[in-house]
Amino acid sequence: MSSNYLICTGCQKEYPLDRIFPRCDNCFEPLEVRFVSTKKFITDKALFSRNILEHYAHFYPFSEIEQKLSLKEGFTPLIKADKLSQLLEIDNIYLKNETVNPTWSFKDRGTYVGVQHALSLGCDTIGTLSSGNMAVSVAAYGARAGLKTIILVSADIPSEKIGPILIYHPILIKVSGDYGQIYYDSLKIGRELGIYFLSSDVPFRVEGSKSIAFEICEQLDYKVPDYILIPTSSGGNGRGIIKGFLEFYEKGLITKLPQFICIQLAGCAPIYQAWINKEDSVSTIKNPVAIDNAIANPFPPSGKALLRLLRKFRGIVTTVSDEEALSGQLMLAREGIFAQPAASVSIAALQKLKAEGVINKESRCVAIITGAGIKYTGILEKHNFNVAASTLEELKDIIISKLAD
Repeated sequence: MSSNYLICTGCQKEYPLDRIFPRCDNCFEPLEVRFVSTKKFITDKALFSRNILEHYAHFYPFSEIEQKLSLKEGFTPLIKADKLSQLLEIDNIYLKNETVNPTWSFKDRGTYVGVQHALSLGCDTIGTLSSGNMAVSVAAYGARAGLKTIILVSADIPSEKIGPILIYHPILIKVSGDYGQIYYDSLKIGRELGIYFLSSDVPFRVEGSKSIAFEICEQLDYKVPDYILIPTSSGGNGRGIIKGFLEFYEKGLITKLPQFICIQLAGCAPIYQAWINKEDSVSTIKNPVAIDNAIANPFPPSGKALLRLLRKFRGIVTTVSDEEALSGQLMLAREGIFAQPAASVSIAALQKLKAEGVINKESRCVAIITGAGIKYTGILEKHNFNVAASTLEELKDIIISKLAD
């Protein structure tokens, strides 16, 4: 086996790097990339001058990359949230704003890296199963790469999420049935037909997510925060972020690891349930009820692998309610960020964990804001916004009245 390979996160069985099927033949746990580089990572602060695969080349196993594929994903802002710090009584809150990626979510990082892998293997067809964000991302990058693209969505996907996928002209199929089973069946079909399914926890999608950790370290001048808060559904993004911090730690670029906090919505929290029950396996949530299906995978394919990492590195898993997620959305709006409820759970969790005494006033926290609210505007009906009305003659008086409120 080469020094660059895939390894099972469960039984540690090794596979070649050119494998498309993302799970272990032995125990069926997800695979991850092991890449050995003896080169020293030299930072030049020029984050926006290159793409993530160029800037972090020493952490990726590509000898060549397709330059034209990049849509300038990654290198997202890390914003000091002073209003939230005052509101939540936590001195140092930072927002890693993934809403400004090309298709408005963190998914573009993993899609970009995954499509690079697919192209290196000579694949002409890619696909994914997604409730929204990943579907849009894969459709966009598939169009840019000139690849045939198959998008599978659940039959009950909100109608407003369909158009932003179809604009890129993929093959879109609504599939009825258990969402978890659709995931595994799609991988089987992909293996049989040679389709590179870029679903939630494929190794190179996780490799894309680790760049979030790399950037946070650089943006904070390698002063590692106390806590990283990660909205969590399938678990692949959490695995990638943890992997990124570990790789910088192993290279000596940082001297400690943060504490990782994964957050789920209470109505669909299979990883949390396994966590509090001290179980190694994740059970399917029957009839999940969650306000935003972007964070509501009832049977997360990276659940077991993420649990192992969180237990090994002192992680935390918590939940917030739908109402708390909506409150988090409004709190983020005070900082000028319009995020999905699924992305706002990190702020709701900050508030909850501060009240519980887990996070203290002096803590340094980075909340990952995973996706833009523009992706799911129908949810705004859940807020009771107040709109004034006026005639032209009354306008000045109404303005004065409202300013006095």
